[in-house]
Amino acid sequence: MNAVSDPIDLSERLKPRILPRPRDAALYARAQREGLSELQARVLAGRLAGYKGELAPLVTPSLRHLAHPERLADGRRAAERIAQAVIDGEHVGILTDYDVDGITSHVVIRRTLHELFGVPESKLHSLIGHRIHDGYGISLPLVERALALSPRPSLVITADCGSSDEPRIARLVAEGIDVVVSDHHALPVEGPPPSAHAVVNPTRGDCDYPDPTIAGCMVAWLVMSLARSVLIEWGVLPQATPKLSPWLSYVALGTVADCVSLGRSPANRAVVTHGLALINRMEAACWRAMAERLGADSVPFDAETLGFQMGPRINARSRLDDPYAALHFMLAEQDHVAKRYLDVLDQDNQSRKAIEADMAQEARALALPALSADEPAVVVFLESGHPGVQGIVASRLVQAYGRPALVLTPAAAPGMLTGSGRSIEGLHLRDALQRTFELAPESLPRFGGHSGAAGVGVPAERLGAFKAAFLQAVGEQLGGAELYPKILTDGDLDEHQLSLETLAELQTLGPYGREFEAPLFQGDFLVEALRPVGADGTHLMLELSRGATSHRAIWFRALTPGEVPAFGVGDQLRCAFKLNCNRWRGRESLQLMVEHAHPR
Repeated sequence: MNAVSDPIDLSERLKPRILPRPRDAALYARAQREGLSELQARVLAGRLAGYKGELAPLVTPSLRHLAHPERLADGRRAAERIAQAVIDGEHVGILTDYDVDGITSHVVIRRTLHELFGVPESKLHSLIGHRIHDGYGISLPLVERALALSPRPSLVITADCGSSDEPRIARLVAEGIDVVVSDHHALPVEGPPPSAHAVVNPTRGDCDYPDPTIAGCMVAWLVMSLARSVLIEWGVLPQATPKLSPWLSYVALGTVADCVSLGRSPANRAVVTHGLALINRMEAACWRAMAERLGADSVPFDAETLGFQMGPRINARSRLDDPYAALHFMLAEQDHVAKRYLDVLDQDNQSRKAIEADMAQEARALALPALSADEPAVVVFLESGHPGVQGIVASRLVQAYGRPALVLTPAAAPGMLTGSGRSIEGLHLRDALQRTFELAPESLPRFGGHSGAAGVGVPAERLGAFKAAFLQAVGEQLGGAELYPKILTDGDLDEHQLSLETLAELQTLGPYGREFEAPLFQGDFLVEALRPVGADGTHLMLELSRGATSHRAIWFRALTPGEVPAFGVGDQLRCAFKLNCNRWRGRESLQLMVEHAHPR
């Protein structure tokens, strides 16, 4: 039988492999010389291969490591235009993306203009696109909405979008509206949009800002901080005007949820660390409402809380409906208002999960031919799929198959498809799309994103040409690398290291996130007990032992509904697991969070 089409061969090829991370030996030794424990050094050396910079800004994050916003190209010009709008009493439009990064950017800009700069609420106009009806960025519907406002704004400030929107910016400018772009997405090859009054984007080739990986909300925070400095210099605001530091709580949420790098970025690590400290003061209604919803044992929040609890709820709203409920939730001043909007976000998140499950099942079936042919990427078109859930389904395919994935659904515009992609280590997704455009320009009239995630617009009749060009572009970057689902771990732990003390030792290296993943370990255990739990019986509660000690463990989404575990009591399991603190009624105990396991 042909090996390519042999289902047994395909099953073996797609079986996840638990592997130790490659470790940078020089960094491992340097970290220990600088006072880190063996385990901490191991974690760093497995995530920062080739890193030559100072370790202190990464290991002990601090705001003193932030570069001054003056180093942003066009930063001063943007700040002065915003300051002039404040002085002249102009109406200002705030135009941001609809995801968590965009919503948090919106909160930063709006609260700064109103609370610190004294701009009346009546002169601030929120312009947030609808993911399905409007699409990403400065879309034409958003332009029309801005032009229909009365009074019409004379300045529009963007955040987390705008770098690739020259035609729509030109339309606004032609109507007498200045546009200040703040963004972090990769610029088109022709450069910043020339019609914009200013384009602040750390990925600009002429930008001196040392960290191009910061999130859109951080760019917005820096621009507004610089505008504050300008207003003080001009004598408009007193020296005692508060700084924007409290808004770093929102920047932390947007940074984590947007999956920008938390590995080699002192800036990102600093703002998330400082922002979490602010969040855990629980001074804003949105944080209090979320803490109450998650339960008393959820506090203090960590980066995982932001990435897996708050982020998905805010994103769910924009995936399925109008994004303004998410903005109102973040801006709520009273607890009962925040709770009311959180109810809406929760309902949307539950709906999103159901839609996602159906789409993921269909996508997996459609992916089989690509997997049998060992293509370097998975491209699937879900004819009845929901465009708001494309990215999540693409992430599921990446996890399952260990290769880049792109999920497309019909777009609102007739004859067009819209899609979201997710990447793997070793592939810069936006660069692959740029190469796709060079190979087949008519098949990709619109695309954007960064190394790990991107969005596309594809004419339906050109789908075949797009897929062929995209597979060629991905193949050129990956160079024939063997692709399979990998579970990379930080190695084994000794029995005495399975403790809350070890967990505390690892937590001092946080925050964890993209490109600085939470520590994951591997080990062999004896199954002493197991039982399915959860409403649909898809999670497994386990008692695992090694040596004389037994450990409680939980494996979420271990089974599909109705599935029977492939192992039982008395079996040996090879596990990939995280250490977790289980809090129950004020008591803390170690719990193993199983990510994957298979019988030995």
